[in-house]
Amino acid sequence: MNISLPDSLKRFVDQQVTDRGYGTSSEYVRELIRRDQDRQRLRGLLLDGASSAPGAAIDDDYFAALRKRAQGQ
Repeated sequence: MNISLPDSLKRFVDQQVTDRGYGTSSEYVRELIRRDQDRQRLRGLLLDGASSAPGAAIDDDYFAALRKRAQGQ
């Protein structure tokens, strides 16, 4: 895949590669794509949660049971 960028964006990408320690511009672009995938996945989860029915209330008993489970009891 080849991507054409105007000079101003190429300079920006080159600066990001240098400043952030990426080996190549391809590594930088891959990282941007992964972050976008993560954002889209999180957005989907948030929308699913927002459209779901309310769950049980979270209170002190809930956290006590959670601590007990985490301790393997």
